[in-house]
Amino acid sequence: MSITTRTGVLAGLAAGAIALTGCGSSGSTADAGGSKPNSASNPAGQTACASGSLKAEGSTAQKNAMEQWIKDFQTKCSGTTITYNGTGSGAGVSNFIAKQDDFAGSDSALDPGKDEVAKATAACGSPALNLPMVTGPIAVAYKLDGVQGLTLTPQVITEIFLGKITSWDDPAIKALNSGASLPSTRITVFYRSDSSGTTQNFEKYLAATDPSGFTSKPDKDSSKAGFAGQGKTGSQGVQQAIGSTEGGIGYVEWSFAVSGDLETAKVDNGAGPVELTADSAGAAVAAAKVASNGGQDLTLKLDYATKTSGAYPIILVTYEIVCSKYSDPKIGALVKSFLTYTAGDGQAALQDLGYAPLPSEIQAKVQAAVATIS
Repeated sequence: MSITTRTGVLAGLAAGAIALTGCGSSGSTADAGGSKPNSASNPAGQTACASGSLKAEGSTAQKNAMEQWIKDFQTKCSGTTITYNGTGSGAGVSNFIAKQDDFAGSDSALDPGKDEVAKATAACGSPALNLPMVTGPIAVAYKLDGVQGLTLTPQVITEIFLGKITSWDDPAIKALNSGASLPSTRITVFYRSDSSGTTQNFEKYLAATDPSGFTSKPDKDSSKAGFAGQGKTGSQGVQQAIGSTEGGIGYVEWSFAVSGDLETAKVDNGAGPVELTADSAGAAVAAAKVASNGGQDLTLKLDYATKTSGAYPIILVTYEIVCSKYSDPKIGALVKSFLTYTAGDGQAALQDLGYAPLPSEIQAKVQAAVATIS
């Protein structure tokens, strides 16, 4: 598969609303200095540099984006040190609430049913925020010599991941791919073994599209769904396992499929096979609904079961979880400075990494929310 066909693919995503839900976490003991604006007016999206250091962790889905952002920001704002560890969304949320990090990345909004919102607000000592920064599809990636562009349905995907379909020449796969020469190679499933928002979004897709086959409640913990195969840590772990295993298959963020040069399956929700492209991901965003509960809650309700023609249905949103007011104002100033960059000029870097820049309407809302951080 050509990487060039997969880079720069998401810039045309349709404007859709993404969450600014009230949730987040507390600041850590990172050292930060005073703010020094780049300009007197400092309009939205223009970075005011602040010196010091920040520590963050969480979503591996955004790891490639975060690495690029940190590199570019530290070049732009000398005297800053930002570290981001891709430990998984669950670990990011837990450690943020435990005041071990200044902000966290998560592929799922904090869950009020698990008291995450209340715990994060208590840790912050102020209302906490989920700020959407990255939108991107989840690829069903595989390695099968000589076989490209496979089509899979929700039912077949479910049966593969639950271990009910175990070879690539299974009649159910053959029926969807009559022109393909499918070998009898054994299917090896790879999934996230760590707590992962990507897992939860993938399971939400299966639950919405194949409710009789996938009966587990979507969760960040893949073991609760009883996935077959082997668990791997982080998106990079899944990517590497698929790439080194003939017959391997797994779910991984598109940026990792791009960087790993992995084949990705077309998905047929009932309106025909849909290839993962810029336009197909954009069509899925356009089909989404805003779950507005008033205030700053603009959470995007993804329609995983959409039958909109040409819409690739398996997508996720990654949020930066932050305090609205940090106990240490110097940390607040640096968090604000960095996220002003990521929500502004930093969005331009995403399209070449296999991610989606925020639609302009949502970008403006995120910038407005970032401007309130102190």
